[in-house]
Amino acid sequence: MNAAVGTVIAVLLSLVSAAGYALAAVAQSRLAASSPVRDGGGALRALLTHGQWWSAVGLNAAGALAHVAALHYGPLTLVQPLGALTLVAALPLGAYHARRRVTRTEWRGALWTLGGLVGLVAVTGPAAPGEALSLRESLVVAAATALLVATLASGRPHGHEGGAGGRGRNGLGHATASGIASGVASALTQTLTAALARELPGGAPAWWQTALLALLISGFATGGLLLSQAAYRGGLAAPLAVVNLSNPAAAAVIGVALLGETFRAGAWGWLVAAAASLVAARGVVLLTKDGPTAEPTPAAPTAEPTPTGPTARSAPAVSGPTLTTPTTTGPALTTPAATGPGAVDRILSRQTTPDLPPSQAEPLPAPVAG
Repeated sequence: MNAAVGTVIAVLLSLVSAAGYALAAVAQSRLAASSPVRDGGGALRALLTHGQWWSAVGLNAAGALAHVAALHYGPLTLVQPLGALTLVAALPLGAYHARRRVTRTEWRGALWTLGGLVGLVAVTGPAAPGEALSLRESLVVAAATALLVATLASGRPHGHEGGAGGRGRNGLGHATASGIASGVASALTQTLTAALARELPGGAPAWWQTALLALLISGFATGGLLLSQAAYRGGLAAPLAVVNLSNPAAAAVIGVALLGETFRAGAWGWLVAAAASLVAARGVVLLTKDGPTAEPTPAAPTAEPTPTGPTARSAPAVSGPTLTTPTTTGPALTTPAATGPGAVDRILSRQTTPDLPPSQAEPLPAPVAG
């Protein structure tokens, strides 16, 4: 197979991968909007029994497989930027399901984020073939990542206290934690692949070391998926943008700190990376401001105001057998109230005392005029 055919296949597979991730994000966002807010084991059980959740899991898996296949036919410098099209594809898909149009601000935010992400990926140098973390480095990275993810995801559940702004900030924290967990899972996958190929630094690992790496990868991958589900409670566009940014950023930090990688073009590469980060941050801010944070709730019908003053007293009383109680006596309580200017005076002047013998009844004082 020549290079041109390989490049075309890599591009097509990258587009399939981006579409799979976008559809999965839309499905997770709709599930988050339609499900009641739960936390702990109740939330996990609700997800595991929901068919839409498993559809999102399948779409994420399909996107990951297409991404791996694209890397087999094309270079990382081509495949990774195309993966950023997930955000561009998810915006119209989410708007279509919500029966609305993508706003101009959302498109601007998506383009700013896409430009920043492509800039970051373009100056990040991939690891050399066979280069991977040692087992000790993998354990240190896993422990540090678990602590960081727990800190980012430790915000209070989405409730009424914070309103829409609180939900958005909490969602971005979960999105950042999701991207970091997924990025570390990718780095550990590379380490496991090298271990299976007997290229792990420090020699071939024992079976329990390989099993430990597989367990860490499964934990971080599952955690990233669950954290992204929590992030989509605050909307779709902004959390998805943060997930797509924090994922390669975490991989870049691991590569620069532990694998000896560096940004291309030396010092200029660091400047380009800093500028790309600012551009991407600008896009996230635009998506956060303009994107809807929750499904609109229909307004409750307004109750009719209760009349007060003389008008309320002059309203005709409803008569009937159901209004007659044992404590009500006298003909004045079973007849409609009079209306007109003198209704109040006539009602107040009526005798409302119970029927008593003449010897026990006391005369009522005459009403005071005025």
